[in-house]
Amino acid sequence: MRRSPPPSFRDLFTPKLVTVLREGYGLTDFRADVIAGLTVAIVALPLSMAIAIASGVTPDRGLYTAIIGGFLVSLLGGSRFQIGGPAGAFIVLVAAIVEREGFDGLVLATAMAGLILVAVGFLRLGTYIRYIPYPVTIGFTAGIAVIIFSSQIKDLFGLHIAGHEPAAFVPKLQALAGAWQTVNLAAVGVAAASLAIILGLRRWRPHWPGLLIAVVVCGVAVWALGLPVETIGSRFGGVPRSLPAPGLPAFDLARLVHLIPDAITIAMLGGIESLLSAVVADGMSGRRHRSNSELVGQGVANVGSVLFGGICVTGTIARTATNVRAGSRGPVSGILHSFFLLVFMLVAAPLASYIPLATLAAILTVVAWNMAEKHALMSLLRNGRGEALVLLATLGLTVFRDLTEAIAVGVVLGALLFMHRMAEAVEIETHHRLIEEDRPDTENGREHYDAAEATDEDVMVYRLNGPFFFGATANVVQVVDRLGATPKAFILDFAAVPFVDSSGANALAALVEKFNRGDTRVYFSAAVPSVRRALVRAGLKPPRVRYAASIAAARAAARESDTVAA
Repeated sequence: MRRSPPPSFRDLFTPKLVTVLREGYGLTDFRADVIAGLTVAIVALPLSMAIAIASGVTPDRGLYTAIIGGFLVSLLGGSRFQIGGPAGAFIVLVAAIVEREGFDGLVLATAMAGLILVAVGFLRLGTYIRYIPYPVTIGFTAGIAVIIFSSQIKDLFGLHIAGHEPAAFVPKLQALAGAWQTVNLAAVGVAAASLAIILGLRRWRPHWPGLLIAVVVCGVAVWALGLPVETIGSRFGGVPRSLPAPGLPAFDLARLVHLIPDAITIAMLGGIESLLSAVVADGMSGRRHRSNSELVGQGVANVGSVLFGGICVTGTIARTATNVRAGSRGPVSGILHSFFLLVFMLVAAPLASYIPLATLAAILTVVAWNMAEKHALMSLLRNGRGEALVLLATLGLTVFRDLTEAIAVGVVLGALLFMHRMAEAVEIETHHRLIEEDRPDTENGREHYDAAEATDEDVMVYRLNGPFFFGATANVVQVVDRLGATPKAFILDFAAVPFVDSSGANALAALVEKFNRGDTRVYFSAAVPSVRRALVRAGLKPPRVRYAASIAAARAAARESDTVAA
């Protein structure tokens, strides 16, 4: 098999928009992107304002972020389908920085974070973000979901807190408990109605814009019935009908140095979220994103967003998935989504004053519930004490301490867990000498090399060698993804794999899903019991994959399936 040449600088950093236009972009593609862009804008409209309010800034800041940041992400990013904007994952971080440093401090920290992301992208360091273990990602995402929900309790129940609502989790709960006697039943009713509309439409009319319908219906009801419920207008005075003039606040070197830790945290979280979102889009569409190009685009988008009064911008998983499902053909849909949001702000901004804050709180409650990834949490907790410890430590530190500290501790614990498992794998082999004379392959448990079978176009064999853990996942998936062929059967040999962790198993699940969509049967051969258990826990079981005792047995099963099909 001929090895592909290494990618050039142009290949790594050409925006996906340029690639799509080079491939040929016609009127049919544009029509599809118009529909997808409008669909995403309808979803993004209430979400952008809700996330901004939860982040401790005014709702118009969320719209500026989606319009300017979203436009630049689609224009310059390395993913075909990425939708940029304010993200729920940033709520905790933005609120903490605004409370501590003011909005000007957030603007400066975000601008520096954008420059950091551009530098990380051009230095080709984006690949290393993939080395963050899966339990760490799930842990801090679930922790953020807990904090988002806690931040919405006040508006869900219409509570009145004396003074400023604390940003820290425990003081926030104490303040909310002290204000419990101020519950507003009208706000509770509006929040309950909003949840009923969103969840009901998701179940019975999933293609309808449930978020926007909830906003319109509840806004009209509050206005028509004169309900005593806080709205965007009563708290913030409405939404402006134009973009602000670009500019940065005054700063000096000492202020910038002081904000460096916040800038690094924003850049780190933005890079993780954007690449996670791009991976989700890849899994749904079968395409591949350019990670370093995506980081460069995200960096420029963050600088552009705060220049026009926005906040942190990153790839948004829910809106990106909506974009793919709506039939997007490429980045043009993301650009159009920003255009539609701009049109709304220019034409219908006064109507935003009537949106109840209880409805926006209900929307973010649904966002937090979806972010928690309950199935992944339960799977990791059942996967063993090691990964459960990494997950719970990351989750707990995110909620009770600090996001940066949570990620750092989680990565260190993940590395220690890996070293421990490597030590166990070595101990199993201690009855062999570490250095032995060369022997024939068959004496080492490997089959004879057969050139005819190696060049079989119908059955492709790929051998893994060594532990399939979070650090090796990206490399193996990338190699397999570049094979370029679509065989009838794909055999993955685990004979030399001592263990598979949750990151590796989930990456393989995505790979198997891609092969299944192409009608390629997947066989796993020679997996030891512990490896097979880890794979099965990740959902890799028949009929998605077949297990065989050896490569020869897998080949025989593949040929038998071909014979039956014929």
